Amino acid sequence: MDLPFLMLVLMLTGIGLVMVFSASYASAYYDPTVAKHDPTFYFVRQAIFAAAGVVIMYITSKMNYQQFRWMSVFALIAAFVLLVLVFPFGYGKSTVGAQRWIRVPGIGSLQPSEVAKLGVILFFAARLSKRDTEKKKKYDRRKLSGRLFDAMDRIGLLELIPYGVVLVAVAGLMLMEPHMSGTILILVAGASILFAAGIKMYWFIGGGTAAGLGLWFIMNNTDYMASRLAIWKDPWSDYLGKGYQTIQSLYAVGSGGLLGVGLGNSRQKFLYLPEPENDYIFSIACEELGYIGAAIILILFALLIIRGYWIAIHSRDRFGALLVVGITTLMAVQVFLNIAVITNLIPVTGISLPFFSYGGSALMIQLLEMGIVLSVSRQIPAPRQG
Repeated sequence: MDLPFLMLVLMLTGIGLVMVFSASYASAYYDPTVAKHDPTFYFVRQAIFAAAGVVIMYITSKMNYQQFRWMSVFALIAAFVLLVLVFPFGYGKSTVGAQRWIRVPGIGSLQPSEVAKLGVILFFAARLSKRDTEKKKKYDRRKLSGRLFDAMDRIGLLELIPYGVVLVAVAGLMLMEPHMSGTILILVAGASILFAAGIKMYWFIGGGTAAGLGLWFIMNNTDYMASRLAIWKDPWSDYLGKGYQTIQSLYAVGSGGLLGVGLGNSRQKFLYLPEPENDYIFSIACEELGYIGAAIILILFALLIIRGYWIAIHSRDRFGALLVVGITTLMAVQVFLNIAVITNLIPVTGISLPFFSYGGSALMIQLLEMGIVLSVSRQIPAPRQG
């Protein structure tokens, strides 16, 4: 397997575990209900899931990635089922205002959007990898319908219909939760695979414009999202309410300075910044490790993303390349959005930082995705000897 990629994944997972412990022990110690005053509660659980995830990553890396072709349909079906089940059986409305999680006995909570991301990537990569080998359909140009279908086929519209239907259906279910950040990630992951597969550029310009306008309309006409836009523009307008978390995050980032206050010495995690071990864990990293420590973490993410695209370029076949492009782009956009949220560059979206944010099922799925990339890397053709 590709050792640089593997080492970067293990390093980020290890640093993430350290930061989960540092960011969570205060809130866990003062929590009488969930953690029951155990300062290691979140760390131990995350470490168990991380260990299980590394095992899953290794097993996945040993598989022939061609097997994911036939699994892709079932993964997409499972994603749809889970996204539907979250409405009658999910939870989250009372805490974050969105119903995004399902309780799974023995595991904890599962966010169906994580499964949906992987399902869309597998399905798109499996179908689009056969794009150049499929025979072109011929239409009877003597008929109006034949001429119409032929024109739609020549501009590539017919080819895009099944992918558009999948994206609209998945995005629609996620917007109903509502889960704006997850919707954006799904659209970007699908678009990245379509782009890598050679779909004509004008479809991305048109589709991107339509999706952007649609999301902007929804955000401005939905009370839940409109309030987040207002707080994003001026967090201090409700500094003890909806803007409180953003303000405390900015305090944490600014307090770190160049070298930070020292690992474990954050002040914001002492019940100032809500749930510091989750979406805002990078704020604590900035406070404790400073600009230099935060920059090192971002450099590691950048190296992992670059190495992922390197593996995609050198993949044995188109299916492997599309798989890696989708997974790597998904991770890259997720990292960017999380950092953008904690610095108030964009409105709060409830998006986690890969390998860092607390969440066992999400971490295991992320490591499973890394296993898929490693599986592709195993079959990279060896360079020819001169």
